[in-house]
Amino acid sequence: MTETHPLKADEFWEARYRDGGRLWSGRPNKLLVREASDLAPASALDLGCGEGADAVWLASRGWRVTGVDISRTALERAAGHAVEAGVGELAAWERHVLGETFPQGSFDLVNAQFLQSPVEFDQRSVLRQAAQAVAPGGTLLIVMHAGWPSWQSEPPFEARFPTLDGVLDELALPETDWTVQTVETVRSVSVSPEGVEGFRDDNVWRARRAHTPRT
Repeated sequence: MTETHPLKADEFWEARYRDGGRLWSGRPNKLLVREASDLAPASALDLGCGEGADAVWLASRGWRVTGVDISRTALERAAGHAVEAGVGELAAWERHVLGETFPQGSFDLVNAQFLQSPVEFDQRSVLRQAAQAVAPGGTLLIVMHAGWPSWQSEPPFEARFPTLDGVLDELALPETDWTVQTVETVRSVSVSPEGVEGFRDDNVWRARRAHTPRT
């Protein structure tokens, strides 16, 4: 989702983390747990890692994780949480303005959870870079909100939510090199800040890269 915002992306996200205190629960995203629990630990890249819950969960399972975020404050918190969890040696942290810079190397899992922003963000380019960063035999996992929560009667801004087919079209993964394993909309309980219970739909894409391209 995107919106024209007066602040640049790095200013917006740094202010949100710096001025708002802890933003997230500290628990890993449920769809990461569902989709990655069966994967053998190796190297992982967590894009938009925020305060590090997904990265810490992966590291606790033996993954060597590189967490990436635009906010220095978020990365500092993530590093602290990794140390608190006893997995600091398995986690590295890099600041990137995705769309302008991207981590080097290839990874056995590239995790992109909710790379959606109310400020300008080249989502298509970043997702394609995410796919390119997957090592042979590795997995690309993308999760994004499919719409506003059911209790959100007046959306706070105009947004374009990605569709299942739309993201697949934008990724343009060659069938000779990739096997798409999950393309699904998942509905889960969502509770408003005022305690109103409803639901929210999230889209999930999981694809595995071949060890060698098929002919």
